[in-house]
Amino acid sequence: MPDHIVRNLSLAPGGRLKIDWVRAYMPVLNAIRAEFERDRPFEGLRVALSIHLEAKTAYLAEVIRAGGAQVAVTGSNPLSTQDDVAAALASTGINVYAWHNASDQEYQEHLLHVLDTRPQVVIDDGGDLVHLLHTERRDQAAEVIGGCEETTTGVRRLEALDREKRLLFPMLAVNNAFCKFLFDNRYGTGESVWSGIMRTTNLVIAGKNVVVMGYGWCGKGIAMRAKGLGARVIVCEVDPIRAIEACMDGYQVMSSAQAAAAGDIFITATGCRDVLRRSHFNSMKNGAILANAGHFDVEINKPELAALAVERRTARQNVEQFTMSDGRSVYLLAEGRLVNLAAGDGHPAEIMDMSFAIQALSARYIKENAGTLQKKLYQVPKDIDCRVALLKLSSMGVEIDHLTEEQETYMCEWRE
Repeated sequence: MPDHIVRNLSLAPGGRLKIDWVRAYMPVLNAIRAEFERDRPFEGLRVALSIHLEAKTAYLAEVIRAGGAQVAVTGSNPLSTQDDVAAALASTGINVYAWHNASDQEYQEHLLHVLDTRPQVVIDDGGDLVHLLHTERRDQAAEVIGGCEETTTGVRRLEALDREKRLLFPMLAVNNAFCKFLFDNRYGTGESVWSGIMRTTNLVIAGKNVVVMGYGWCGKGIAMRAKGLGARVIVCEVDPIRAIEACMDGYQVMSSAQAAAAGDIFITATGCRDVLRRSHFNSMKNGAILANAGHFDVEINKPELAALAVERRTARQNVEQFTMSDGRSVYLLAEGRLVNLAAGDGHPAEIMDMSFAIQALSARYIKENAGTLQKKLYQVPKDIDCRVALLKLSSMGVEIDHLTEEQETYMCEWRE
């Protein structure tokens, strides 16, 4: 088995500069790395990561290795892998199997190469490694003591396995940790999605009708930032409670059929498939822009969009133009993949500092509790969440109050 499969090792110096830059803005992960270097909690352990392979992920991999682990890494999306970062990791001796714009076959082969390292802990983003360990590589599942899942889509896949009692090893739902979704999903997605869209299109957002499909934490962040940029925000939802919340947050709520004719920019953030489809494309304005912020490229129905087009061309980098028979053009960004990573650098380093700190401490929790955890989906323990929050506050120079002994008694005692 090769030690690495990357585009070009000579790109490593540029990748190292990127990793060093984000490291300087990740104080929580730096504190955890110092602990790991001292305690070596992963000594002799094989850890596999499938996460969007860019600088912040690379630093997480280095932190895990600092704890004594043998680390193998691949990307969780073919367009989000940055070849210089992959080369930088490979040059340090980490097993890296990934390159930018991998074909479907290459992407699958890279995942399988990571599993060839026989991992005992998996850190997943979207659930592709876990899926393979429950299908094609089911024979390896017994070697896995547990793992962590980074994103909403992956947690949903795990919840389905858990409901059917088919999980073959314990998994922690990192996405559900407060220090992950309240900040990563909301502030990280809100900022990085618009950064990706604006750098890709070079168009103004102010004055446009922005349609946000889905009002979960990612949708909330996207809508909030769109409003701040001067857009008129329309929200589409299937959950009536979230729809009311969007109304009371000051947004216009309507069905996707109504929104299709009104929107200038559409952003899907649901984790579901076919959110935008033929009926919507037929109603859209000339010049409508489509972007996806969900994990998989199924939220915008690309086959139906292509079938409607009489002509398609690359309008600019990461922008594909689909011209309809009536002369209208609809523009798809980044092939319908995660626009913030496929056409940008992803979430800010300060945000991923918290998310990846949760990942690192959850991996240690898996190791420390090996043999006692059942084959089921667990939430991240509250003490891990609170520890990350306190480390982050400390790095910001913020002090908070603590309950006195009498106050703690009062809060827990019904007789008072």
